[in-house]
Amino acid sequence: MTFRPLPARAPAALLREARPLKALFNQAQHLAHLQHLLESQLQPAAREHCHVAAWREGCLLLIVTDGHWATRLRYQQRRLQRQLQTLEEFAGLTKIQIKVQPPMGPRRSTNRTIGLSPAARQSIQTAAEGISDPRLRAALERLASHAGPDGREAS
Repeated sequence: MTFRPLPARAPAALLREARPLKALFNQAQHLAHLQHLLESQLQPAAREHCHVAAWREGCLLLIVTDGHWATRLRYQQRRLQRQLQTLEEFAGLTKIQIKVQPPMGPRRSTNRTIGLSPAARQSIQTAAEGISDPRLRAALERLASHAGPDGREAS
């Protein structure tokens, strides 16, 4: 007896047939539809910063990318709620809740480099020459070495 695998099926077909996946797929489609309706009522600049997270029992949960957009939406919340209530899908809208969630992405490096001008370098070097404490003098010389002769950071 040999094993014969079932023929491959399209992922969309699998999503439509398996019950848990079907429910999840339908919910995702519904949220995408609500997102489209929301975007039709938002200012163009706000569209990329505001996303529908949930719609339950008359409460619309919006996720925004930062506090700036949250504040702007809160100022416009009543107007937005009235506009959305005119749409059939949001007829039962009683509350809009706004939460901030920064976008997930690569974090920026927090390494900062020090760049000194030639004048600053010379001033620190001159100060180091007049210091008798060897540890303080060494620290100032290290600081002065952060800039090369042309003012750029030394490697």
